[in-house]
Amino acid sequence: MNNLAFDFIVNKENNTISIIREFKASLSLVWKAWTTAELLDKWWGPEPYRAETKEMDFREGGFWLYAMVSPQGEKHYAKINYLTIRVEKYYAMKGGFSDENGIINPDFPQNLWENTFVEKEDKVAVEMLLTYNSFADLQAELDMGFKEGMTTDFDQLDALLLKLGK
Repeated sequence: MNNLAFDFIVNKENNTISIIREFKASLSLVWKAWTTAELLDKWWGPEPYRAETKEMDFREGGFWLYAMVSPQGEKHYAKINYLTIRVEKYYAMKGGFSDENGIINPDFPQNLWENTFVEKEDKVAVEMLLTYNSFADLQAELDMGFKEGMTTDFDQLDALLLKLGK
């Protein structure tokens, strides 16, 4: 979307994906979009899929259990555990695919995901660092369309922020 930065860097030696994406909105609004179930459900999940929160407790030691819902109504669950939260600055989480009760499925990749929020004039950069246990896990995530899915998610978030900012 227009001139907003979007960097996506895969480091195979360190098993990491580094993403920097700018959003044209206030820090408080971008933070809220990333940390509240009501807003996450509106942009997390690349169309034609959508996210549906089953339970969310955004606090250190809390978690987010949600489903990616297909157009046919199939639900694919994931659980994220929140590790560290610094309001409107940073949070770290770890998780992966799970069952509907939040039991992580070890057959799929898991990662440590760290988000840093940086205010820049009329924009906010979200700097994301995803660290995987192995190169195989990182590659599996990429093979499942992670970059394409996140690109769509970010476009959906742009549209939501524009709507909310009015």
